[in-house]
Amino acid sequence: MEREHNLVPEDTLWKRFLYRIIYRSDTKLGKLFDIILLSLILISTAIIMMESVPQLDKRFHYTFLVFEWIISLFFTIEYWSRIAVVKNKKQYIFSFFGIIDFLALVPFYLSFFFPITKYFLIFRMLRMLRIFRIFNLLDFMNDGYLIVKALKNSSRKIYIFLLFLIIFSVIVGSLMFMVEGGRPGFETIPQSIYWAVVTVTTVGYGDVSPITPMGKFFAVILMLAGYSIIAVPTGIVTAEMRNKRQNLEKICDRCGNEDIDDDARYCKQCGKKLA
Repeated sequence: MEREHNLVPEDTLWKRFLYRIIYRSDTKLGKLFDIILLSLILISTAIIMMESVPQLDKRFHYTFLVFEWIISLFFTIEYWSRIAVVKNKKQYIFSFFGIIDFLALVPFYLSFFFPITKYFLIFRMLRMLRIFRIFNLLDFMNDGYLIVKALKNSSRKIYIFLLFLIIFSVIVGSLMFMVEGGRPGFETIPQSIYWAVVTVTTVGYGDVSPITPMGKFFAVILMLAGYSIIAVPTGIVTAEMRNKRQNLEKICDRCGNEDIDDDARYCKQCGKKLA
């Protein structure tokens, strides 16, 4: 996850001044700008929610429209300002926060051609992640980074698990189609697979349920298996997080390198023998 404070400001004085306000929160103006930004995100999200209520939209439609224009224009100016004041522009544009800023802006302009896309403005809530930087809660962001790394390192095991789950659901769904004999909710194999997925994931919508004794027996087996299956990815990610946490605790005394393998005896950067 790219951190905004790794970006380098332009040499121009006014751009450096704007950079300090937009990207940093260690000044009064910077803190005020960030708080205004977060407030507008919350207001924008509230407007989108209220627009989906027909009674409110009918009564305050033009008010909502004016606020959407004002807020979206502010975000547009802010987005281009972020690009303008940094040297490494591509680094910001394709960074985690840069992509989120772009996604939070595009739906407003797409709504000119496809009105339904305005509800994608709800993605602006993702910009609330900046609250960790604004209020000096970067330790929380580091914990989030740890989770992302653990998920990434566990991805191959999780893919294999998901493949097994898909195969299991297809087989059980097909069996239920045969056992239930085309009863409501099991008229086709895809419908039966839908029931199997809902059951094995312990979601249990209750809109479809077996009637035959054999079908109920399969349902019981599937529900009990669901509790065991759900625990598998949790255990995989937890184990990876534990390993990552232990690696982060290993730091080279000479160069401060934190990227140290479990079985490493020497630092890979400076060659110092590890304790």
